[in-house]
Amino acid sequence: MSRDASWRFDETDLDDDLLKIHADARARLAQIPPWKPEAARRIREARSQGGGVYLSVDHSPRARVIEVPGPGGPIALRIIAPAKPKGVYLHFHGGGWFMGGADLQDPRLEAIADRAQLACVSVEYRLTPEHPYPAAPDDCEAAALWLLTNAKIMFGTEIVTIGGESSGAHLSVVTLLRLRDKHNIVLYGANLVFGFFDLTLTPSARMFGDERIAPRTTDLRSYARAFAGDADLAGPEISPMYANLDGLCPALFTIGTQDPLLDDSLFMHMRWLASRNRSDLAVYPGGIHNFVGFPSGIARAAEDRSIAFLRDVTGQ
Repeated sequence: MSRDASWRFDETDLDDDLLKIHADARARLAQIPPWKPEAARRIREARSQGGGVYLSVDHSPRARVIEVPGPGGPIALRIIAPAKPKGVYLHFHGGGWFMGGADLQDPRLEAIADRAQLACVSVEYRLTPEHPYPAAPDDCEAAALWLLTNAKIMFGTEIVTIGGESSGAHLSVVTLLRLRDKHNIVLYGANLVFGFFDLTLTPSARMFGDERIAPRTTDLRSYARAFAGDADLAGPEISPMYANLDGLCPALFTIGTQDPLLDDSLFMHMRWLASRNRSDLAVYPGGIHNFVGFPSGIARAAEDRSIAFLRDVTGQ
C-alpha cells in the first residue's frame, strides 16, 4: 500500500472548492519547515499574527478576557456570549499543544454563541515545549472546575458542554476523564473536532507519510513527544484512546477523510459507543486537517451539525 495517502480518497470526486483548499494547503505548508521544539516560539508568534503562510486572524469585538486561578499562575479565559445563554461551551483550542491560542477561532465561537445560544469560554492553557505534561491538562481541569463553580453566577445557567479541535479535542477528553474520576462530574456534551486521541499514532496517522497537506507523520510524533515529556505515550492519562470511557457524556466526533487523524475519530467513536455512551460520528469526504477553517460546503455542513448537536444536548 502506498504511503502517499492517495489511497484514502479519490480526489476526482471532490468539489472544486475542496480541490482549491487542497492546493492552497499544499502550497502553504510547503513553505513551513519541519517542526522542531526549538522553533515552537517563533512559529507560535507568527501564527498569532496571521498572514503569509498562516491563516488570517479575525478577532471578535465582542470578546472579553478574564483571569482565573491556575496551578501554574493565572489562566486567561476568552468569553464570547449571547445576551441570555442557555448553556456554556468550554473550549480548548488546537495547535499541537505548542501553538494556537484562545483568540484564534473567534468566528467559530461567535457562531456557537449565536446559533446554539451558548456562552463560549476558551482557555489559554500553557503550551509545549516550555510546559510539557501535565501543564496543559492541569490548566484545563482548573478552568473547568472554576467554570462549573461560577457558571450560574456569570451566565445564569449550570449547563456546561465542552469541545475543541485537534489537540483541543484531546484535552477535552482528558478533562472529561479527570472530572469523572476526581470530582464525580459529568458534563452535558462534548464536541470533538478532528481529535488526536492516540499519541502512539493510529494506523491512518502512521501511514500518512510526508504529504504536505496536513501535519505529517513525523510532525505528529514530534508534537506528541513534546507534549508527553517523559510520560508513557500509551498511558490513558496521555492517550485517552486507552482509557476507561464508561459514564461519559454524549459526544460528536467530526473528521475529514484526508486527515491523518481519521482513525483517531473512527476508533474513539466506537470505543465511546462500546462504553455505553451516546456517540455521533460525522465524516466529511475530502476534509483535510482543520477543514473547518476554510470556506467550503463541508465546513458549513460541519458547523451546522455541531450546532445541532450542542442544541440537542443542552435541551434546546
